[in-house]
Amino acid sequence: MLIGIDASRANRSHKSGTEWYSYYLIRWLAKLDKDNQYILYTDQPLTGGLLDLTTQQHFDDKNRAKEEAANFDKDGCRILKSPYNNFKAKVLKWPFNFLWTQVRFSWEMLIHRPDILFIPSHTLPRIHPKKSIITIHDIAFERERLLYSNGYLGPESAFYRKIVNLLVKLCTFGKYRASTLDYHSWAARFALKHAKKIITVSNFSKKEIEEVYNVKEKKIKVIHNGYNKSLYNKINDQNGIKEVLDKYGIDAPYIFYVGRLEKKKNTPALVEAYAVMREEYKNIKHKLVLVGDASHGFDEVKYIIREFNLDDDVIITGWAPEADMPYIYSGAAAIVHPSLYEGSSIPLLQAMACGTAITASQTTSIPEVAGDAALFFNPRDVRSIADAMAKIILDNELRQKLIENGFERVKNFSWQKCAEETLKEIRNL
Repeated sequence: MLIGIDASRANRSHKSGTEWYSYYLIRWLAKLDKDNQYILYTDQPLTGGLLDLTTQQHFDDKNRAKEEAANFDKDGCRILKSPYNNFKAKVLKWPFNFLWTQVRFSWEMLIHRPDILFIPSHTLPRIHPKKSIITIHDIAFERERLLYSNGYLGPESAFYRKIVNLLVKLCTFGKYRASTLDYHSWAARFALKHAKKIITVSNFSKKEIEEVYNVKEKKIKVIHNGYNKSLYNKINDQNGIKEVLDKYGIDAPYIFYVGRLEKKKNTPALVEAYAVMREEYKNIKHKLVLVGDASHGFDEVKYIIREFNLDDDVIITGWAPEADMPYIYSGAAAIVHPSLYEGSSIPLLQAMACGTAITASQTTSIPEVAGDAALFFNPRDVRSIADAMAKIILDNELRQKLIENGFERVKNFSWQKCAEETLKEIRNL
């Protein structure tokens, strides 16, 4: 049986939640399944993490050149190094940075259709096999519509954007525009109608999907996310921690946030809450470290930093490679997770595995993931966030209890378990 997988997100260099989900699921499927053939579809040439699907090996320059020499089959698919020699990849070239899924990917499904198609993140191409399975991580765009209202599909040029918008309206009989919000909404409804099976990553997300779209319960399967057990562990090497922290200009003690720096993740409120905490609790000298790429709402973050004179207290590292993250977790007093809406949260699992205390939003799926390993706050109340951050810094007994609870709780999650359950759903289609 030939199983096709959309690997476009897994292939991105700067990965966050859904990209890591796609990446690790593909790697674990390669380790687990010797019976089926796989083809990975991407919009760009494969990166090293997907070129080598066996182990996390390291090659010298000479051997790497040999390993990465092009090996293609008669259909133009690159043959990948995998445990059972059953993985190939195909780059579907497309000149634009939009509509790759609905145009180029759909065309590939029309002329070279696999037996089963697995989409690890949200968007099913219009043309697809009858046996298609897709993961919908959350429907934040339906519940927090204002946070998605400024995004648009298409080129930056206002003229061409109008043309794309007109085409979308014509194709949907005026029902949808070429906006990020409309595209997410259409994609979810289309997937729920046409995919044979829906996977989601929390019981919360399953309930949300059922309520908003009136979908039958039996069509949706909950499979929780995992984390990289071989990488995320408590690090006691203080010299190693200092080396990584120095790389990013991080001074201990600190608390930190990891994720996109944007309105949807409530980053502006976090920075404001940090300012309140520093004002109210003069004895707290911890820095606030923000790890992640800037996105919509970052200008507000910068404004708050300037307004409260926090330039020396808030450290913005940008995106950090995964190899550095266990050191950042292990060196921190706590991680703060202020998101307004989450389908799940991989950073919470990583924090638990690294022995980092958690304070997080008491909303959506976050309590389901964190359980008794987090101190919760109201993410829409700056004072609540500030008080929670102060409490987790000052209360050593509480912090240690949360860490111990986290070590126990994280045992329930792994990418291997996630992949095994996903493979079972694929085989049962």
